Amino acid sequence: MFRVLAHIPLPGVDITRLEQLFNGSQFLSLLNVFSGGTLARFSIAAVGINPYITASIVMQLAGMVIPKLKEMQKEGESGREKVNQYTRLLSVPLGIVQSISVLALLRSQDLLLASDPVILGAIILSLITGSLIVMWLGELITLYGLGNGISMILFAGIISQLPTAIAQVWSLTTADQLMTVAIFVTLFLLVIALIVYMNEAVRKVQIQYAKRTRGSKVYGGQTTHLPIRVNVTGVLPIIFAVSLMLVPSFLAGILTSSGKEQWVALGQNISIWFAQTSYIYMIVYFVIVLIFTFFSALIFFNAEDISSELKKSGAFLPGIRPGTPTKKYLEFVVSRITFAGALFLGFIAILPSLAQLLTNIQSLAIGGTGVLIVVSVILETTKQAESMVVEQNYERYT
Repeated sequence: MFRVLAHIPLPGVDITRLEQLFNGSQFLSLLNVFSGGTLARFSIAAVGINPYITASIVMQLAGMVIPKLKEMQKEGESGREKVNQYTRLLSVPLGIVQSISVLALLRSQDLLLASDPVILGAIILSLITGSLIVMWLGELITLYGLGNGISMILFAGIISQLPTAIAQVWSLTTADQLMTVAIFVTLFLLVIALIVYMNEAVRKVQIQYAKRTRGSKVYGGQTTHLPIRVNVTGVLPIIFAVSLMLVPSFLAGILTSSGKEQWVALGQNISIWFAQTSYIYMIVYFVIVLIFTFFSALIFFNAEDISSELKKSGAFLPGIRPGTPTKKYLEFVVSRITFAGALFLGFIAILPSLAQLLTNIQSLAIGGTGVLIVVSVILETTKQAESMVVEQNYERYT
């Protein structure tokens, strides 16, 4: 159903020139991959699941600073359902903003053929409706299917671009480039192995439970561990960094179209500096991903809450006092392992640029970010399937 929606076009846009615009920009190509090719076709699902993802991120960040929302997230299933409902409601205004932004981008590139306010209003309404339908399909998959529905929609959109990318590379590859393509495929498989390794990597912090004596029986005293993932934040830092890295390209477009000679020259220089294979672009992109990774890790891994929960359950870290010392130690561990995770995400972010610089193949539609999302969704869905199998056959093992 999602792929059917992706092929229902909306009127008022020059589709041929729109596809050329997306093919000529790595940023827009990345956004198009996330949307499953719907942006380049300007279909009814062009905005897609993006408003819901943005709303989810906003609600997660809001839960860190709003105590009432934080308590609601801890109330179990009922609290999570309330938060999900607020997320759905927040998706509507965010969908309106993103739909208007898409139209503004098309107008700035002279791709928007329609100028009647009624037609523009109908296009915006259609984009919001398509976004809500995709969100509904994702929740149906979560409820009745396997895996997280929103992740599966994102996964399906990225995978749908794979045949086109392979066909483009194959058609543009000459006989003398076969060895280069073979090396690239080998490196691609190694990158997948690296993503799996880093996605599953955890730092095990030892936890000791205090002994409690009741009558003649002794409870507790066992030793376990607290697993802290090396890649705590997932792909979110790259998504934030992409949003920031869109600014120079938009600024260059505005300056170039201003008509004034000095502004046009500045816009052309910015375009050269932030070309997808320039060293300035890769360094800035890498540094922004590093900064966002550390910032997001400190937000999503709440060391204070974890130390408080350990103290309430009678658990402690060997050699470290409960409370503030435990919190400081956990923050130190997270900061140290996040450095490795940040280097990994930074490498994944600039991987398409490095590949294009080394291979001179300009049609690499699916970059490291897309591969990271695909591999992560496959791993999580596999774990869920395995847990369901164990749950259904639990009596056999007992």
